[in-house]
Amino acid sequence: MLKRIMATTVVLALCALPLAAQGHAATPGNEMTLTGQVIDLNCHTTNGAMGPSHKGCAQACAKAGVPLGILGSDGTIYLPVSSKPGDPQNSKLEQYAEGKVTVTGMHRMVSGLHTIEIKTVAAAS
Repeated sequence: MLKRIMATTVVLALCALPLAAQGHAATPGNEMTLTGQVIDLNCHTTNGAMGPSHKGCAQACAKAGVPLGILGSDGTIYLPVSSKPGDPQNSKLEQYAEGKVTVTGMHRMVSGLHTIEIKTVAAAS
């Protein structure tokens, strides 16, 4: 009986290893403050659409799941991300679509992609 319990415990432990390996370790980054324009990444990158006349479209796209980004004054595009799985970021930026914002958060550069984990966001002038 004890051998069966031990064998079952070993099998269950081996099955749990892949689940433990799925944990996420945060990539190192640096705190930053960024001022830029909230853009609809799809329309901006495919046909250059942006600005006040594109606000309604950007908000509709954001509600449909198209990611919003922040276009910095130097032309760099930042993708808002979260270190928590299943934590979409559009809701933080939707109201500012095609407007200017100041964001503070953790900046990371991963595989050539600039990301920012937003801590605060506010309209900028």
